[in-house]
Amino acid sequence: MAENGGYHQFCPVAMASEVLCKRWTVVLLRELLAGSTRFNDLRKGVPRMSPALLSTRLKELERAGVLERRATGDAKVFDYLLTEAGRDLRGVVESVGFWGQRWVESRVSLKNLDPSLLMWDMHRNLDPTPMPDRRCVVQFLYPELHKARRNWWLLVNPPGEVDLCSVDPGFDIDLYVTTDLKTMTAIWMGLSKVKKEVEAGRLILTGNRGLARRMQTWLGLSPFAVERNRVGG
Repeated sequence: MAENGGYHQFCPVAMASEVLCKRWTVVLLRELLAGSTRFNDLRKGVPRMSPALLSTRLKELERAGVLERRATGDAKVFDYLLTEAGRDLRGVVESVGFWGQRWVESRVSLKNLDPSLLMWDMHRNLDPTPMPDRRCVVQFLYPELHKARRNWWLLVNPPGEVDLCSVDPGFDIDLYVTTDLKTMTAIWMGLSKVKKEVEAGRLILTGNRGLARRMQTWLGLSPFAVERNRVGG
């Protein structure tokens, strides 16, 4: 890219790249397409992006007509909503994700471990359908992590509302999931299965047997996991 930030080409690929190919932009679009609209929720989806850079990218996407900022009842809080042009990028972002799932070496991906991002994505993609029609609490324990990042709770309330807590919510636990972060990330990415990791002793499920038995079906996997399963088994 030229030093002044433009390609100066009439080619549509070059013009689109001026909007999309800045650092973090496609990842931010992934989060917006997943449904996050508030600044703090966007930060949870891109936890390694500084607040200042996030604010800058949001302003750039707004100027490009990809999103619009709408006021809420709180003068300090805004919703960032994709426009028709922004929603039309879904196929682009999904294609990038499927390409990465298919062609990027999984061992490289599994070096980039982040419990907060993993749990945020898991809570967002969890399918409550196979779970009992009552509040269910699942505690995830990652013993190798620092105490402040070791414990996470997924709260599933009828009719399917899912909350994520990093502080003990004080409810009885239906299922304890004890594993290491690499194993859980591999399952989420579709690189492994719950049953396989349980049999290998890397995943320990304690508590409600029904929840444990159906974990593979309710667990919130990456939307790109199906691609890995389809091409790689």
